[in-house]
This record gives sequence, structure tokens and C-alpha cells, in this order.
Amino acid sequence: MQRLRIAIVTETYPPEVNGVARTVALIAEGLRARDHEIQVVRPRQNRADQPRQEPGYSEELCAGFPIPRYPQLRMGLPAKAALASSWRTRRPDVVHIATEGPLGWSALGAARALGIPVATDFHTNFHAYSGHYGIAWLARPVMAWLRRFHNRADCTIVPTDELARALEGDGFERLRVAGRGVDAAVFSPAKRSAELRAQWGAGDDTPVALCVSRFAPEKNFPMVMEAFRAMRAAQPETRLVLVGDGPMREALERERLGPVIAGRLVNGALSAHYASADVFLFPSLTETFGNVTLEAMASGLAVVAYDYAAARQHIVHGRSGVLAPPGDRAAFLSGAAQLALDLGRARAIGRRAREAAAQVSWERITGDFEAILLETARAAEVEARHAAA
Repeated sequence: MQRLRIAIVTETYPPEVNGVARTVALIAEGLRARDHEIQVVRPRQNRADQPRQEPGYSEELCAGFPIPRYPQLRMGLPAKAALASSWRTRRPDVVHIATEGPLGWSALGAARALGIPVATDFHTNFHAYSGHYGIAWLARPVMAWLRRFHNRADCTIVPTDELARALEGDGFERLRVAGRGVDAAVFSPAKRSAELRAQWGAGDDTPVALCVSRFAPEKNFPMVMEAFRAMRAAQPETRLVLVGDGPMREALERERLGPVIAGRLVNGALSAHYASADVFLFPSLTETFGNVTLEAMASGLAVVAYDYAAARQHIVHGRSGVLAPPGDRAAFLSGAAQLALDLGRARAIGRRAREAAAQVSWERITGDFEAILLETARAAEVEARHAAA
């Protein structure tokens, strides 16, 4: 197997907590475990932030600034000259760009100028967010901006065939599919805590609904609250727990529908919150994938979601979860209410969900990423030899 030097450029990375950061870090560590040399280029997260330097892994930190409405996240400033200088000194075999912000654009420009092959990720439906912030007129310009960025790369990696087809219809080229995984040892029913449930006012026979998400308009939180009310109408003892943070935090706390765990739970705390619930409500319609779907399934929860993205790919309706046609409010509410009414069925679905999610390991997903990056690097080598002949 060819050993690659891979530069991964991302504007979000742990300890920041979001699906993109977790995915990028797991892929980076997975590729490193497969004996590839990894350089991570990312914004400096705070004044104390220092780059990691370890065998087979290094970081290059760039200047950044807080993202409006999400001050806990940062966006990288343009750094084309610095990246070009770094990569002339130690040239990567391939550059993998995870985010399309100013740092991502700089990396794309530097790599293209140096003739280094580039793979990009399509992680976030920025164009779909515009309607949730009163700027729907920006959807088409944003899509054109994304298309221009990704079509300059040698390939763009997307998490599902469904998304690949949609983007292809919008003029995106050279799309490759590599899914997302879940660590079934971290997210497991074994992490269930009766003590935690007691803090929520729930006994063993009390249905508990959970949503782990960014508290933001594009996540369709009004539907979470409607679904909970439908569950409570069917079974008045039902509890709701919300885990996450974001601009809607205060509004959700004012609703007083249940505990709002505001903040960034990680490691065992997050796993325990997942496993201690029974039903996972996820009505977002703006996901490229939705990592939380697999995390909830691996934790043994019955997921109620719209039939697209991760839910479509991994859930069999009525067996390992409950799917509603995208945008079908009545079907979503009915599915949630039925699970509250029949907790035994909900938990049986959760057990089957766990079985399905356990098959989707990050090791397997990393292998798919590795194959795409190897192919991208080799194609560039062949093209360079032909050009020199």
C-alpha cells in the first residue's frame, strides 16, 4: 500500500463539538493509523492553542475569527501564501479540504498553483440554511459559490448516493461517495444510567425523548417541540431532553418542556445521555448526513426522522426506526406519538437499530476515504508523467 502525505484543511476541529469536527478528526486519526503521514491545517482556537506535533501527525495553525451567531466556532482567514510556502517546503501527495470557508479557498488556490491534487468534502448544506435566516434569495448564489469551489477539485466526497445525485443535478462534477461511521463501543446501550433518568424525572417505564443537535433554526426545532407534545398527549408521563447549544438556547429554555443541557457534552457524558433515553427526535431537513442519527441508533434508541440522509441510508421503517416522508408533519408526529404509547415497541426498535449501526464502523469508512485519496494521488501522478513525456 502506498504511503501518502496528506494535508487535511478544516475550519473546525476538536475540541470543537459538531459533526464536521468529529468526522474530520476520526478520518485523520484513521488515516494515520493506516500509516499515512497527516498534516492538519486549521484555525487557532484560542490564545493557548498549540499545534500538536507527533510521529506521523502535525498541525499548522492559522489565524481565524469567530463565526457570527456561533462564537464557539471560528473561521479561518485567507492564508494562500503561507500554505504555498509550507507545501513547497514539504509537499503533500494530496490535499483534502473539509470546509469551504476562506481557509479552504486559500488551500484550494495554493494546491492548484503547486499542482498538488485536491479532494474536497461536501459536509454542510449552506444553501439550504438561507431560508431559515430570512435570506432565501441567497440560496442560488450560495449554490453557485459551492459549485465553483468543488468543481475546481479533482473530486468531491459526499456521504450518500442520494446527495451525490442531487448535487450532480446541480452541476457538481467528479463526485465520490464515502459514508460516515459510528463507534459502537462509545455509543452503546451499556452507558444507560438510571441515575441520569431519575434526574430527568423518569422511571424505568417512563418514555424519554431526546434531541442532540445545534440549537438553530435550520434544525427544525419547532417540530421537536410539536413531536414531544404529541408524545405527551399519547402518554402524559413522557419526558423530553435537549442536548446542544446555539442561538435558540434561550428560547428553548423559556419553553420549559424539559431539561435543556446547554453546552458541549463529550465522551462518557454524551454517551450516557444518548443511552438513557428511549426515542430520538431528529426532524432536520438540512443535513448532508446527520451523524447523530447513527450515534442514537448505536445507543439503542428508536429514531424518528425524515426519510433522507443518514436515516434513509441506515433505517428500515418500522424495524430499526420510524421514517416520515420529508416534510410530512403529520407522519412525523404520528410516528413519535405511537412510540410513546408503546414503549416496549420503541425499545425493540432500538435494539434492532443498535444491530444495524454496529455494522458501520469508522474503520470501514476510513478505508473508503483512503481508497479515494490514493486514487486521486495516483491519477495526478499518471497525468504528470504523461505531461512530461
